[in-house]
Amino acid sequence: MAERANGAAYDRIVLIRTDRVGDLVLSTPAIASFRRSWPKAKITAVVTGYTEPVLRHNPDVDEIVLLPHRSPLAAIAQVTRLGREADIAVGLAPRTDDIFLAGVSNAKTRIGYVYRRRYLSRALAQLTLTDWCLSEADPELADRHPENPVLHEVHQVLALVHLAGGQAVTEELRLGLGADDVAWARANAPSGAIVFSLAPRWLAPNFGANAVEQLIVKLAQENENVIVTFGPDTAHDAQQIRESIAAPNVTWLGSLPLLHWAAVLAQSSAVVTVDTGATHVAAALKVPVVVVFEREYFRLCSQEWSPWRVRHVMLTKPPVGADPSALIDDVASAVGSLRSARLGVPQPPTAS
Repeated sequence: MAERANGAAYDRIVLIRTDRVGDLVLSTPAIASFRRSWPKAKITAVVTGYTEPVLRHNPDVDEIVLLPHRSPLAAIAQVTRLGREADIAVGLAPRTDDIFLAGVSNAKTRIGYVYRRRYLSRALAQLTLTDWCLSEADPELADRHPENPVLHEVHQVLALVHLAGGQAVTEELRLGLGADDVAWARANAPSGAIVFSLAPRWLAPNFGANAVEQLIVKLAQENENVIVTFGPDTAHDAQQIRESIAAPNVTWLGSLPLLHWAAVLAQSSAVVTVDTGATHVAAALKVPVVVVFEREYFRLCSQEWSPWRVRHVMLTKPPVGADPSALIDDVASAVGSLRSARLGVPQPPTAS
């Protein structure tokens, strides 16, 4: 049998996370803690094809199983097959999908966590799980009761390790890069640059394309190199903004494979983003972060999804109709204050 922790013995552990890249990154301390608590157990991670690269080089996972794309019945059948051989199935996200899959897994022990006011998920957990944790994270309650702190998502997911009986806990994020990813970044992106992650929220009415252009120009004026990264959802906007910027020290990199993109972030001096995915990837790679949250629910976001254990500055978007100049200046100032923190930091280990 695998080693015991608080009386719990597991030979086969199934960990399920079906949502986004950043959330899976924030789950890596829990995954590592399951490995440390039960070092001889076989750990299977059930994730989507989109997020799989997060765990591709993770030594804490023995097997990665991809959920069938847009096929709920096939996903249920797949997890049920895995669960028949598992001692414990864990839903790592407080989502109905994760709770449901853990619940139907047929594993002897089935655990997860839910938000207090997600009543459907709570009912599902009550019906299908053998035990579960309750999260107090709630955007409205965070504003209504600012005296009550909100746990970071890292700690919320780690609570599942304790619930399972684990005692050997680590709180460090982990994101491995392949040698090919690092080589690509070195060949195609200037090292030490400021990375601006162009996500849809930058283009919302409370900032917009003109303000994005002004911010990129200001960053280019104050830094040796700037890299603008973007995905398919902002490719058209990126092209239009690019045509209006003449700065020769701005590099544009679009629709990169996830680990190529992560390798670009890894060799940068700082990352500027409105997206928590970029925030958590940068934090896992020990890169300083300037993150701009929406004004609405800032109290929750700045606690539950703040950059984890890396130097950072958190700012808020202006109200709709307000002049974005103040935020542009604040971002540029924050980048300047964080940039030196990156100097001399060793690059993350790579996997061949």
